[in-house]
Amino acid sequence: MTAALRRRAVRPRLLPGLAFLATLALPALALAAEVPHLDGRELGPLWVVPFVGVLLSIAVLPLAAPVIWHHHFGKITAGWTLAFLIPFAMRYGLDMTAGEVLHTALLEYIPFIILLTALFTVAGGVRLKGALVGTPLANTVGLALGTALASVMGTTGASMLLIRPLLRANDQRRYKVHTVVFFIFLVANIGGSLTPLGDPPLFLGFLKGVSFFWPTTHLIGPAAFAAAILLVVYFVTDWVLYAREGGKEPLTEEFKEPLAIEGKVNFLLLGAIVGAVLLSGVWHPGGGLNVMGVVLPWESIASQALLLLITGLSLHLTEAESRRMNAFTWGPMLEVAKLFAGIFLTMIPALAILRAGTEGSLGAIIAAVNHDGQPVPAAYFWASGILSSFLDNAPTYLVFFNTAGGDAAHLMGEWALTLTAISAGSVFMGANSYIGNAPNFMVKAIAEERGVKMPSFFGYMAWSCGILVPLFGLITVVFFR
Repeated sequence: MTAALRRRAVRPRLLPGLAFLATLALPALALAAEVPHLDGRELGPLWVVPFVGVLLSIAVLPLAAPVIWHHHFGKITAGWTLAFLIPFAMRYGLDMTAGEVLHTALLEYIPFIILLTALFTVAGGVRLKGALVGTPLANTVGLALGTALASVMGTTGASMLLIRPLLRANDQRRYKVHTVVFFIFLVANIGGSLTPLGDPPLFLGFLKGVSFFWPTTHLIGPAAFAAAILLVVYFVTDWVLYAREGGKEPLTEEFKEPLAIEGKVNFLLLGAIVGAVLLSGVWHPGGGLNVMGVVLPWESIASQALLLLITGLSLHLTEAESRRMNAFTWGPMLEVAKLFAGIFLTMIPALAILRAGTEGSLGAIIAAVNHDGQPVPAAYFWASGILSSFLDNAPTYLVFFNTAGGDAAHLMGEWALTLTAISAGSVFMGANSYIGNAPNFMVKAIAEERGVKMPSFFGYMAWSCGILVPLFGLITVVFFR
């Protein structure tokens, strides 16, 4: 088979589908209309039931009915989505329902999936060959490197780049679940707290006027504190488990191969992805495509088009054999795309209730973060963090950003500690559950595909509650009193 044919062999059906979704706006230009606004004050807590149903399905069914879940998780997620959309359409009408679905799909879900696909594809084209051995020291250094890279290329980019080499280095280890769990803690979450490129909440803050390097100077303390403690805990844990395994395993012939990197062109493409993301934040030509009342800004369209182009280039320029040896498949990406479609849609009422502030069903949470008109940083840290553990952390960040006044200059100055607390809570506590941040679930899916028996939804939360919650309590005392 020629190199060109091998490259074509890995082109997925997913990419044309993404291109189709990204151009949904074109035939609808003539249908522009005003979309009714959803008032979260009108929504009771029952509207959140389908979202909770999706979460419980993800948590319970893989254990209670693994075969059914494995073959039908997309249908189950679609069922919960319809359990929200049908009553919503009956109560609020087709116009508002279509408007909310279009807004969520075009401005949130599709850009999210396109970016995730680009990072998944490009990072999956980088293959580290050679003698990778998962010793406690090597694993700890790898986690530290990933934590540092996460603020440069984003938590998703760093996770997708490093999870496969880390798994391959630990192939011959008996105990490896803890390594993946700490990878999610550090690389997929806490490591992305130092720049707007690291995690979506900080990028939204950048768009709202927060200086690019403000997170670097203000979150370096909490992030370094958290990372140092987690790395020490990980090293001790891995050292004990490594000793139980009897020490170093003899290297196979594959692992005696000299270190080398295949697919180096993908490093350039990773840089191009960072540039495409930054483009949507610094270039604002004004206007956009109006799709039935939902305006797609030109900068967003340009960014997504570039990301699709970068994805196609990675598939064309990377040898199919290299991806195969890297254990690259589309299974994890498709799983995330299906599950998060349901999560994004059923999350609509929950986010609307949050945006309603003190007048919504969750008003008590919003009211609790201020005392006598003054913000309470510790309360902001925990409120934004707990909600970000289960809801999309980007809009959750915006809710508390606006609750604290929404003035970037004031929040970076007099109320800097409050903005630090909101930022740290939104980013750090995404590690509390598998759905707290997108790369969490992708790392889990990739690890399971490689044969690692990952904890269930609640099993993972046992890890996070046992390790992260006490750590976040310590961070509260040290930084947010």
